[in-house]
Amino acid sequence: MSDDLDKLIATIEEQERRLVFPRFDETDAWALGCLLVDLATDRALPVAVDIRRGEQQLFHAALPGASADNDAWIARKVRVVYRYAASSYLVGRRLAAKGQSLGPEMGVDPAQFAAHGGAFPVRVPGAGVIGVVTVSGLPQADDHALVVEAIDSFLAAD
Repeated sequence: MSDDLDKLIATIEEQERRLVFPRFDETDAWALGCLLVDLATDRALPVAVDIRRGEQQLFHAALPGASADNDAWIARKVRVVYRYAASSYLVGRRLAAKGQSLGPEMGVDPAQFAAHGGAFPVRVPGAGVIGVVTVSGLPQADDHALVVEAIDSFLAAD
């Protein structure tokens, strides 16, 4: 494993330890979703934004340039977060460090799961992963970074 990949994995692990929600309800999903849309709109980013709690979609927006393909990517990334209780980017980077990819050898269908950046767990103390915040439309590192930036800002303001 390369030093750069080691450092990236450690950074993502630190983000997941730090970015924990004290609670997460519909009002929080709306505020966080609006924050993500504002960030993306200000930067003219062609993304779709999705926030779920369990199986319920609490927020969804598609900005100019996003497509139905982004919605399909969102669904695949969300499944990774729920299955592995980690961000889709972290799962993908950990696999890459081992020279592996998500697929049938791991018991998953790549048409249903995508270990690409952009889906981040909503973790609440005492409850674990209860939801997912996802962005799709940019290179995976950028999708992940946008979600992390928004969650960081949201939690700092809370």
